Amino acid sequence: MTPEINPKPSESQIEIKPIDGPIDLTIQPPGSKSLTNRALLCAALASGTSRLQNVLDSEDTRVMIDCLRKLGVDVSDISPNSEVLVKGCGGKFPNSEADLFVENSGTTIRFLTAALGVHGGRFKLLGIDRMHQRPIGPLVKSLQKLGSNVKAISRNGCPPVVIDGPAADRNETEIAGDVSSQYLSGLMMATPLLNRETTVRLTGELVSKPYVTMTQELMRSFSVHSQLELTSRPIRFHITGEQAYRGTDYLVEPDASAASYFFGAAAICGGTATVTGLDRDSLQGDVAFVECLAKMGCEISYQSKQITVSGPAIRGIDIDMSDISDTVQTLAAVALFVDGPTTIRGVAHNRVKETDRIGDLITELRRLGAQAEELPDGLVITPSKLNPARIETYNDHRMAMSLSLVGLKQTGVVITNPECTAKTYPRYFTDLQKLYS
Repeated sequence: MTPEINPKPSESQIEIKPIDGPIDLTIQPPGSKSLTNRALLCAALASGTSRLQNVLDSEDTRVMIDCLRKLGVDVSDISPNSEVLVKGCGGKFPNSEADLFVENSGTTIRFLTAALGVHGGRFKLLGIDRMHQRPIGPLVKSLQKLGSNVKAISRNGCPPVVIDGPAADRNETEIAGDVSSQYLSGLMMATPLLNRETTVRLTGELVSKPYVTMTQELMRSFSVHSQLELTSRPIRFHITGEQAYRGTDYLVEPDASAASYFFGAAAICGGTATVTGLDRDSLQGDVAFVECLAKMGCEISYQSKQITVSGPAIRGIDIDMSDISDTVQTLAAVALFVDGPTTIRGVAHNRVKETDRIGDLITELRRLGAQAEELPDGLVITPSKLNPARIETYNDHRMAMSLSLVGLKQTGVVITNPECTAKTYPRYFTDLQKLYS
C-alpha cells in the first residue's frame, strides 16, 4: 500500500492525505508522560528499587532520567519492553551540586525545582529559549516562603532557576493555582520528606485539577499520603512530615492526551476509534475529552480498560476545558468539521505552554481558512470552507499532532517540523498511518 502520510525529510515536513470513508482503529498509545515523570521522581526518592512498566520513551522522560542521574540516582536505560529500574536514594539525592538541562520539559523543571528547593543544595536548572519564557515564579515564591534559597533569574519570574543554600525550614506557604497545577504537584511530592507537616494554601482558581488528584494517587502507590481539600476556600492541602517513599512495581497508564488524537480522528472522519488501556476510572483527567465529543454528537462506549468513540461529530459546543487543557488543540481540529461555532473557555494558562496555545493556534486555524476569534481565556471557532495550508508547529508537539487531524479530511495539509512530536510521542505519525489500513 502506498503510504498516505508522505514524509519529506529534506524539508522537515509531512503531508497528510485525506481518508476516504470512516475509520476502524484499535490502538494503545504509549505510556503517559505525566505519570512517567511523576513515577520517576517518586521512585528516585524512595527506599529500595522500583520497577516502572510501560514508561514513555520520549524527550521529556529522557530529560527527567538524565537529570536524576546527574543528581546521583541509579536509573536504568528504558528497556525495549518499556521498563525502567530505579534504585531510590532514600529521600536524599546523593549529589548536592549539579547543573541540570531540562530542554523544554515543564514537568521536569517544576518537579525538580520543588524537590531540590525543599531539600537544599546548589543547583542550576536551565533549558531552551522557550523554557526561559515559561513562568516558574509562583513556585519559586512558594518555596521562598518555606525558607528555601531559590530564585528565577530571567525576567518575569522565568527560568533559569538557581538554588543556593540550605533546605526549607518553615511549614506554611501559598501558591497560585491558575498558571499550572504542576507547581502544586511538585510541592506535594517534595514536602512529605521534611521533618514537619506542611500546609499549602492556593490563591486563585486551580487549573487542571485532575492532575493534582493524579499526583496524590501516584504518591499513594509509593506509600506516601496527603490530605487535599479541593472543596475548601481557599483550597489547601496538608502533608504529614517524615514520610518515606517505598520502592514498588508501578504500571504506567497509556497517555490519555495522546489518545485524544485518535478519538478526534473518529469524530472527524466517522467510524470508530478504540483506545485500550484506559477507561472511565483512569487516573488521567484527559479521558474526559471523550465527553466533549459526546456533546458534539459522537457515541462513547466505556468498557474495562478500553474506550471507544464512534463518530462523526456534528455540532459545535460551548465548553470549559480548564481541567483538560492539553486537549484544546484536538477539539479545535474537530470543531472545523461540525455545524455551528465551538467556544472553548477556561484555558488562559495555555498561553504559557510550549507555545501560545491560544494565539498561535488561532493563527494556524486562520491559515487553514477557518474563522477563529481570540477570547481572554480561550477561543471561538466557526466552521467555514477550508483550504490547503502549510502548518507551522512552533516546536510544539501538540500543535503538530492535533492539526495533522485536519488533513484527514482537507487536502493539502502539510505539517512542518514533525520531529517535534518526539517530546511526548515519537512514533505518532507511524501510529497515525494505521488509520489508512
